[in-house]
Amino acid sequence: QLQLVESGGGLVQPGGSLRLSCAASGFTLDYYAIGWFRQAPGKKREGVSCISANSRNTYYPDSVKGRFTISRDNGKNTVYLQMNSLKPEDTAVYFCAAEPLKDRCLTDSYDYEYWGQGTQVTVSS
Repeated sequence: QLQLVESGGGLVQPGGSLRLSCAASGFTLDYYAIGWFRQAPGKKREGVSCISANSRNTYYPDSVKGRFTISRDNGKNTVYLQMNSLKPEDTAVYFCAAEPLKDRCLTDSYDYEYWGQGTQVTVSS
C-alpha cells in the first residue's frame, strides 16, 4: 500500500524554524516528483515547494522563497521541507504529495495522485 506520512509540525514562535519530513512506504520515491502544499482554515490549498525526482528542479512561490528549502534523501525514502523565519501567516496544515515524474516538478495540487494526511504548523507567540 502506497503511503506518505508527514511529521515535524508543531507550535513555533515567529522567526523560528521547523523541518517537516515526508516519509514514503510501500513504494520508492526515486521516480516521483514531490510537492509540499499547505491549507489554512477557510483558504485554498496552495503549493509551497516541489522537487523533481532527480532533484535538479525545485520551485518556491514568492511567499516562501528564501525561507523554505526542499530536499530529498532517496536512501531514506524521505523528502524534507526546512522552514526558517516562520511567520504567523505560515500557519496551516502542511501536506506532501507524490507523482511519478522524473525531470520536473508540479506546482498544481490537481497533478498529484498520492497524498499524506498532513501535519499542523502553528506560528504564534
